[in-house]
Amino acid sequence: MALHLWLTFSLAYLLTSLTPGPNVLLTVRNALRHGPSGMGATMLGNLLAQLLVISAVALGVGAMLVSLPSAFLALKIVGAGYLIYLGLRQLFARTAAPVPAAEGVARAAQGKWRIGAESFLVSASNPKTLIFFCAFLPQFLEQGRPIAEQFAVMYLTIAAIVFAVHSFYCYTAYRLRKHMKGSRLVAWFKRATGALFIGLGVRLLNTRAV
Repeated sequence: MALHLWLTFSLAYLLTSLTPGPNVLLTVRNALRHGPSGMGATMLGNLLAQLLVISAVALGVGAMLVSLPSAFLALKIVGAGYLIYLGLRQLFARTAAPVPAAEGVARAAQGKWRIGAESFLVSASNPKTLIFFCAFLPQFLEQGRPIAEQFAVMYLTIAAIVFAVHSFYCYTAYRLRKHMKGSRLVAWFKRATGALFIGLGVRLLNTRAV
């Protein structure tokens, strides 16, 4: 990929990534709840899903799925349903009771796998991501250059931008949390996060392939 084309691609993707979506919201939530390890596990799951989607676009599978109404509808229902489930769980979750140290270590290890899987499902089941990449990535392909190499460069660039943007949001949320130590404010933040997940899920149900 030529330098000027890569710079254009990077800037364009950065601008589209600045608006918070389900992946950013999930990363911030897990970072505040589980610390750096939660943020890292969430980003890993998200980037693995991005790799899957971009590979599908490169192989032409993405365009085929978008063009099939039944497949697109199924993906949309799964993605929206999972976001709404996360929102309801966030709204009605109770404060966990303290656990012994040994049991806490085991739960932490299991929790990282669960966080990563949760992030993967949120990203991979979102048809808006598939639609966006199907329309966005081909615009930056150069004729005469290896397709696989160009998609690899774009994925690595996307991964770096996702890491930077999500880290920025997590850091900002962490700084704000220091001023939200009151139990009422924490409870409000928890309810707001749950409501946002539900709202994103309902919005996703209205997504169209064209």
